[in-house]
Amino acid sequence: MIPNHPKSLRDPADLAARRDLLAAPHLAPLRTLAHRIAAERDAPVPEPDPFDGGVDARLLLLLETPGPRGTGFVSRDNPTGTAANLFRFFQEAGIARGDTVIWNAVPWVIHAPGARNRAPRRSEIAAAAPYLEPLLTCLPRLRVVILAGRVAGLNRPALASLRPDLPVIAVPHPSPTYVCTAPSVAERIRRGFGEAAAILA
Repeated sequence: MIPNHPKSLRDPADLAARRDLLAAPHLAPLRTLAHRIAAERDAPVPEPDPFDGGVDARLLLLLETPGPRGTGFVSRDNPTGTAANLFRFFQEAGIARGDTVIWNAVPWVIHAPGARNRAPRRSEIAAAAPYLEPLLTCLPRLRVVILAGRVAGLNRPALASLRPDLPVIAVPHPSPTYVCTAPSVAERIRRGFGEAAAILA
């Protein structure tokens, strides 16, 4: 059953059930790409969420990089403040979950075991750049991209070159660190999600 509340993947039973769905056909090309990146970077790459749209997605949400203590999924259901905010912003915008896929600008885990969260380095951002084109190839129905945060926003020129027909919307990162700084931050995110919803309507 698709969860209707944030942070559902903190429940071990829900996490195990999600892993049981990873063989779903709509995930296969994205998982192949994730496994390729993991092998080439010698680092874990979280799996796409089976409850999201996978290759059928019409909206790509690009975040920055996986956190140091993840569940193994790129998901709005992760037990973090960022994921909980994403869950709410998607719900408020009325964007169907099956229309979405979430990915990271730097898709692999950059943190050493036990290390605290940090921003990607320039070298990591540069190393991730070649993976954008194969990601877009996995998403033939894509209609709009949301770039969340500074690092994701660096992909705007590449997107304009690879897919000049594709609307690109930049919003602040949905981490509580940013969202709580001022009411205007959350409002900018809501406005961006609303623009994306209008494109998909």
